[in-house]
Amino acid sequence: MRIPFRKMHGLGNDFVVIDAREVPVTMSARRAAGLADRCTGIGCDQLIVLEPSSLADVKMRIFNHDGSEVEACGNASRAVGLLLGGTQSIETLGGLIHSKARAEGVSVDMGAPRLGWDEIPVAYAMDTLEMPVGWEELENPVGVNVGNPHVIFFVPDADAVDLERLGPLIECDPLFPQKINVNVASVVGPDHLKLRVWERGVGLTRACGTGACATAVAAIRRKLTGRKVLVDLPGGPLTITWPDGSTIDMTGPATLSFEGTFEDADFPA
Repeated sequence: MRIPFRKMHGLGNDFVVIDAREVPVTMSARRAAGLADRCTGIGCDQLIVLEPSSLADVKMRIFNHDGSEVEACGNASRAVGLLLGGTQSIETLGGLIHSKARAEGVSVDMGAPRLGWDEIPVAYAMDTLEMPVGWEELENPVGVNVGNPHVIFFVPDADAVDLERLGPLIECDPLFPQKINVNVASVVGPDHLKLRVWERGVGLTRACGTGACATAVAAIRRKLTGRKVLVDLPGGPLTITWPDGSTIDMTGPATLSFEGTFEDADFPA
């Protein structure tokens, strides 16, 4: 049996999307990692499986490049919003989100950020606005959960940070029982940030939608920006809005690259 898929991306953060709403597709960590492999599989940062939902229009399951299943992915949410069109409710492990396809891109209501130490989570109680921890030059991050966990470091020059070396050290630190996404950001202007992300289970990525959301929330909490922020990632910009006491809105592009099929037996579950 051949299984159809779509290859999509959001600012270069790429996905294999499998629609399993009508014909179920078994997915495991082994199969997801095999499909995500760029040498022997289709190749992607995340593999997305769409399934029926009793809570929303669709259920979105998200598997990282290493096969681990995770709670949220902002760029993938925009890709799914583009694929489905119109206004959609999407069930994820990180909670219920809503997408709307617009002429200028896809907007996603990512829900309210979680800011408590036990909601990030970290291993013990601490202030998440000025976390009293550090790794070499990266110190005192902000902790934010936007369906998945993030720490954000504000630095003079995001490009100067050796994130390829420090990212995995922070991601796997025992302080973070569910591991962590690592963000380094520089303030470019009153409502403009530059961001690089080491993504949990993926590595350096051209774009991370949840990272952009978490970083904007962190900047707003520290009064570094206003409540509407342009976040520049290596793959391009996202616009993040967080009205006072409300949910996070993320707007940006998503693209369908190509469609194809793979042989079910070639990637055993």
